[in-house]
Amino acid sequence: MVDDETDARELLVFILEQAGAIVTSVASAIEALQTLTHSKIDLLISDIGMPDVDGYMLMQQVQAQFAQKRKQISAFNQAMPKAIALTAYAGEINQQKAIAAGFQHHISKPVEPAELVTTIASLME
Repeated sequence: MVDDETDARELLVFILEQAGAIVTSVASAIEALQTLTHSKIDLLISDIGMPDVDGYMLMQQVQAQFAQKRKQISAFNQAMPKAIALTAYAGEINQQKAIAAGFQHHISKPVEPAELVTTIASLME
């Protein structure tokens, strides 16, 4: 879970943990990339509107990081994590931009807990 807003991040962690997820949360895209380097992550949930490196740039860097690992390590078979864009930018164009960037889903803030859990469940099937 990547979100620069502490309250939003803590709420999402609470929702996800209540649904049984094991959650690693970070406050920036840079922290997310460092975490991905050292841990196997099944799902990336990222805010889009973050300072310095936004969610779109984060997704580009995640994709590049996995492509680089595949080039360097022939036995590297770890799948790239599924990804959900979480954003206050709710329009159709924003949804299309998130999907084009590599996110599988786009969820608008404020988040409905049931929608988030249902989306995750369908994505992880």
